[in-house]
Amino acid sequence: MAIADATPLRPRTSTLRQLARSSSVVIGGLLVAAMVAVAALAPWLGTRNPGEVNPSVRNKLPGFEATIRDDDGNKVPVSYRFGTDSLGRDIYSRVLYGARVSLIVGLTVSVISLAVGLLIGLIAGYVRWLDGIIMRFMDGLMAIPAILLAIGVVSIFRAGLFAVIVAIVVPEVPRVVRLVRSIVLSIREEPYVESAITVGTPTPLLIVRHVLPNTIAPLIVQGTFICAAAILIEAILSFLGIGIPPEIPTWGNIMAEGRTLFRVFPHNILYPGIFLAITVLGVNMLGDGLRDVLDPKMERRG
Repeated sequence: MAIADATPLRPRTSTLRQLARSSSVVIGGLLVAAMVAVAALAPWLGTRNPGEVNPSVRNKLPGFEATIRDDDGNKVPVSYRFGTDSLGRDIYSRVLYGARVSLIVGLTVSVISLAVGLLIGLIAGYVRWLDGIIMRFMDGLMAIPAILLAIGVVSIFRAGLFAVIVAIVVPEVPRVVRLVRSIVLSIREEPYVESAITVGTPTPLLIVRHVLPNTIAPLIVQGTFICAAAILIEAILSFLGIGIPPEIPTWGNIMAEGRTLFRVFPHNILYPGIFLAITVLGVNMLGDGLRDVLDPKMERRG
């Protein structure tokens, strides 16, 4: 007995065509691609060692030029495009290398949150006696402000990249669980799923064949928003001094170190803030565009 899916998938070429026509997807994708390129090509973009300290050029304004000695003792001209901080470190190099940490945190948190949330959401949606227990626990996590929960998790572990990722994943998982659970509950009521259950289709096969395909588009969209939130939370934790260690260049660390002299040397906060804003804007625009194209409800409204 053949079972037809009541919600046929959209042709791939049609979806790609709509994505190419979406201004949000195009602009957001270009912004994100630019930041990824900056992070990947940082060593070849005229940067220096982001941790190199040179007190003789500390707190210099953007565009300052100086002559310093290299490792071989030769005098070489150096231009500090974004100026220097209170330790004489090159802000331009620290901002570009800081993009690596922010993007790694955003992508890792997004992937882990989606994977864990998908598994727990499937269990909550299909195992009825576990649904209430799981969702009450998730409601309890969501009742705690994400930043406070992240601060609490970081305080338990030693400050570092792993602790920051765990701290951000914990408050993001419940949102994914609620999304997946709602999809599972709605799909279970579809006639084609009930027909599959009637003919004795095993539950794992039923989930893979009918449930997972319906979660892909919403999870892709949710993943972009999680990525943007993770980048912001990482910057906040680093700014508060409880995130990535200060010796590792991140946008939050750069702004935290420059806040005491902000009125005199605003470039210490201005440039990392611009890069942070552009990255989050690009990810959010990409997520909005994907939601408009991939969400059938949004398509019907249009």
